[in-house]
Amino acid sequence: MADIPDALLIGILIVLIIASAFFSGSETGMVAINRYRLRHLARHGHRGARRVEKLLSRTDRLLGVILIGNNFVNNYAATIAALLALAWFGNTGAAVAPIVFTIIMLIFAEVTPKTFAARKPESVAYPASLLLKPLLVLFAPLVWAVSGLSNGLLRLLGVREQPTGTDDLSPEELRTVVNEAGGLIPKRHQKMLLNILDLEKVTVEDIMIPRSEIIGIDIDADLNDILNLMRTSQHTRLPVYRSDPNNIIGILHLRKVSRLLMRPEVNKAELLQFSVEPYFVPEGTPLHKQLINFQNARRRQGVVVDEYGDVLGLITLEDILEEIVGEFTTDLAASSQDILLQEDGSYMVDGTAHLREINRSLHWSLPTDGPKTLNGLILEHLQNIPESSTSLRIEDYLIEVMQVKDNMVKTARLRRREANGH
Repeated sequence: MADIPDALLIGILIVLIIASAFFSGSETGMVAINRYRLRHLARHGHRGARRVEKLLSRTDRLLGVILIGNNFVNNYAATIAALLALAWFGNTGAAVAPIVFTIIMLIFAEVTPKTFAARKPESVAYPASLLLKPLLVLFAPLVWAVSGLSNGLLRLLGVREQPTGTDDLSPEELRTVVNEAGGLIPKRHQKMLLNILDLEKVTVEDIMIPRSEIIGIDIDADLNDILNLMRTSQHTRLPVYRSDPNNIIGILHLRKVSRLLMRPEVNKAELLQFSVEPYFVPEGTPLHKQLINFQNARRRQGVVVDEYGDVLGLITLEDILEEIVGEFTTDLAASSQDILLQEDGSYMVDGTAHLREINRSLHWSLPTDGPKTLNGLILEHLQNIPESSTSLRIEDYLIEVMQVKDNMVKTARLRRREANGH
């Protein structure tokens, strides 16, 4: 080495520092690259993405060749730096050289390339794969030996190799990705995606029409009353029951009997012939499963029943879709306001209003893990049927019972406590 000109040694040292920067940046770029964008580009024929995806399929081998190359050039560069320092400054230079060389390597071969690669991983990973791929073939025996020893040591420590594809996102992680998408996804589409993810947390009881509010045909009622209900109904499908909504015997599609209603004489037997067998839905069914069940059964309406077979309410396909896209119904009955803003800033709310609907309309967070309606929430909290003017506080919400009828809260005034406690 003493016969080698200093200029050549300096040139070799600069090349080695550049090579070290390449390996350091490649490592960070490969690790930091967005795997999901990478898969998308690879499926659409991006050559660089395909190369990187193939290299990342065996991360242990990729890191092996990068670290082998990085350690080799770093050690070789340190040796040359020590020789130059010894030749120029003697023993003093040999003592100072490690400090100076470490600073140079940190700046030019570690921090700068890794920071750049972390900010622009694709700009580093795609071109780097052109060189890493042949290096992986060239150093295959050495990489295989190093990877084997490393994996064996990990197994001794109780760390098992993970199969490919275990980096799938959980629903909560996917929700975080959607929330942080920013301008990449329009706000409305972002909200719809989050609503779809939330379907598994919501059951049919949360959005069903309760049995007390079911509008249906009592086949035992007077025929004229039945026909009048059918002519004035704003719903296209009506449940048919005998005496009590708990005894539903069919679902009648009014469009199918429109011609029948124009005849001067109609009998109940003809109405029953046009009705179809009811489709029953067990309570506790998550909305994402019920959406698929509706599709498989080719039905748009179901009767929610409990474990004893008693009717709890009605669930429709429209109700589930509105959980995703928001309210879109033009039904005048459905658009009746259960939540009325008062002059003092409070809200007058119907006791049968669903807590989810109140939260969604007012951007509140009333507890929904128990009762589904405001009446149920108040009764559970008080453990008895209150009298009018009874006031209570549930979390950050002040509630005043305004009207009680038939053992249930008909109307209540709600107000959210401000941060100052008022």
